[in-house]
Amino acid sequence: MSSSPRRFPARVYGRGSEPDPRFSLANERTFLAWVRTSLALLAAGVALEALDLPVHPGLRVAASLVFLLLGVLAPVQAWRGWAGAERALREGRPLPAPALAAPLAAGTVVAGMLLVVGVLLA
Repeated sequence: MSSSPRRFPARVYGRGSEPDPRFSLANERTFLAWVRTSLALLAAGVALEALDLPVHPGLRVAASLVFLLLGVLAPVQAWRGWAGAERALREGRPLPAPALAAPLAAGTVVAGMLLVVGVLLA
C-alpha cells in the first residue's frame, strides 16, 4: 500500500509519472513569474489613479482599468499554464502554449497606447 500523501490538484498529479524535478521546478518558476507580472499590472493600474500624472483624465482611467483587468487575468494564466505544463510533463506530451498570453500582450499595448495619446492630449 502506498503511503504517499495526496497532492493537489489531483487532475494534475493523478496522471502519468513523476517528471524530472528540474522541469517541475522550472514550471513553478514560470508560474511565479506570471504572478509577479500580475502584481506589476495591478500596481500600474493603481498608480495611474493614485498619482497626479499629466495624462488626459478619461484616457488615464481607461488605461488604469485595462491594467487592472490584465492584472486579474495574469494569475488565471499562471494557474492554467502551470497545470497544463505539469500534466504534459507527467504524460510525456509537448508543452501547451500559454492560452492568455496574446490577450495579455494586446491589452498591454492598448493600455500603453491610451497613455501615449493621453499624454499628448494633456
